[in-house]
Amino acid sequence: MHLIAEQPYFKVERQVNSIEQKDIEHARTLYLYHDKIVTKYREFPIQDVLDITYRSVGDDGGLLYLHTSSGLYTYTVKSSPKKFIEAFKEIGKTE
Repeated sequence: MHLIAEQPYFKVERQVNSIEQKDIEHARTLYLYHDKIVTKYREFPIQDVLDITYRSVGDDGGLLYLHTSSGLYTYTVKSSPKKFIEAFKEIGKTE
């Protein structure tokens, strides 16, 4: 299992108590292998990933969309996922 590309993303956890609200940011990474894409809690077989798209939001980062046969998954990124998306599309060309 050879790692082809990785893309940092983050999830925001909101904690609310009677006094305040805190947003805690968790740094995570998407890993692209020849046969799958792996996140912290999910694993997508590469044949189930139909496409990966990106929409920038403001000046810093945007949203990476993983289009799969089981639905759409959204990941918030701070840097452009261009290289990750290009690596995914290269896998599709070789199969």
